[in-house]
Amino acid sequence: MPINNYNFEKWIADDVPDALVAGIKCAKKESPLFISGLSMGGFGALRIGAKYAPKFRAISGHSSITSLPQIKFFVEESLKQYAQDNIIDEDVFETFLHYRHYLPQIRFDCGINDLLINYNRSLHRKLEKAGIPHVYEENPGGHEWLYWSKHVIQSLKFFADNL
Repeated sequence: MPINNYNFEKWIADDVPDALVAGIKCAKKESPLFISGLSMGGFGALRIGAKYAPKFRAISGHSSITSLPQIKFFVEESLKQYAQDNIIDEDVFETFLHYRHYLPQIRFDCGINDLLINYNRSLHRKLEKAGIPHVYEENPGGHEWLYWSKHVIQSLKFFADNL
């Protein structure tokens, strides 16, 4: 997903794990990796986790944007700045569909009062229809730190179950 000629997703998938190994004594190249994010970060975590699936055991998103046009809720810049050459890079479902034979374990959740709830519900329904295994949960709450700080624990438990 190059933006201004910087490939941030490749940096996240390749360089960040190397930095972890270099900076954490007990981390090894073979250590299991997981990726998670919230909101726009959830979009990135789900997409990067699918696109670079061999690197990740499981992926998770909270209150995730599920398709790039939804970024309009959070930025003032023109959406053209975020446009990609390929729909696979703009839509979580399309990314999952494209990499469906290599996907790690998938989990995502959304608050029932979140402005992205219907998009997350739609992603869930599409994944069910396509037969792509995943865990989806809805909980009370909105698009806010209070929700995320409470439900990040579910992702950590999900990751622990996938060790």
